[in-house]
Amino acid sequence: MTITGTHTGIIKKIAADLGFTACGIAKAQKLDDDARRLESFLQSDYHGEMRYLENHFDLRVDPRLLVPGARSVISLLYNYYPDRIQNGEMPHISKYAYGKDYHIVIKEKLYAFLHRIEEEIGQVSGRVFVDSAPVLEKSWAARSGLGWIGKNTNLITRQQGSFFFLAELIIDLDLDYDIPIKDYCGTCTRCIDACPTEAILPGKVLDASRCISYLTIELRKHIPDTFNGMSEGWIFGCDICQDVCPWNRFSEPHQEPHFLINEQLMHLTVTDWEDMTEDVFNTLYKESPLKRATLQGMKKNIQFYKSKKAE
Repeated sequence: MTITGTHTGIIKKIAADLGFTACGIAKAQKLDDDARRLESFLQSDYHGEMRYLENHFDLRVDPRLLVPGARSVISLLYNYYPDRIQNGEMPHISKYAYGKDYHIVIKEKLYAFLHRIEEEIGQVSGRVFVDSAPVLEKSWAARSGLGWIGKNTNLITRQQGSFFFLAELIIDLDLDYDIPIKDYCGTCTRCIDACPTEAILPGKVLDASRCISYLTIELRKHIPDTFNGMSEGWIFGCDICQDVCPWNRFSEPHQEPHFLINEQLMHLTVTDWEDMTEDVFNTLYKESPLKRATLQGMKKNIQFYKSKKAE
């Protein structure tokens, strides 16, 4: 086995040791096709008020500009599928937000990952990323053979569906690179058919400005009346397009204690949310993804939840 192969084996073992359910590696290079898709997405204004997506375009499509000297992009999956879900009669929270903020949990693992690489291989230069920097995570995961981009624009795997977080290490180390796999969505259109706001467009395009996750997390303004009656019970995020995906029948409960469901979420009613104070919200959700929406935003979402479809 070559030195490169040995290093690759070490890295994949470290990933497994740290609890990542999959690890794939791709050569760090410019993503020309993705650059064209991103440009079209932005020009179509599908990003709504997420104007930060317009920033650092060159860095998003070329990791060598983001991390000088980069040779490899290591993509990782971390399962968050819960062992139980909220009562169907309660306002719905997306499953990824049941427990502690994944940025905190996974970034700690990534720093440990880098430390292990330096212990077992030698000094490397690089950076870690968890959904908070200009990195096209799904594109890199697909390029490294972990799965394919589904019609709902999520990364999907044959082994565990799509209920997982994505993370990356971009480092200056040459490794053996994995190859992409084929698309297994076939003729299925369940995600497109199920989306209540018709946010999923042909050609694996998402009009994010219509997505319930965008409306309940990213949009700070009043949710437009045109979406009245379309919440389908969701007040933070949305899992509809994943819940209906046939590949998610293979999802298995995660083993991460930090992602266990916050018990309060199991029982909070509409009235509880409407009556909640800032102090209570900040105490209960100090390290929760829900803090991104703010209490004011959650109360806005409750009104969306209660809205009736326009006549």
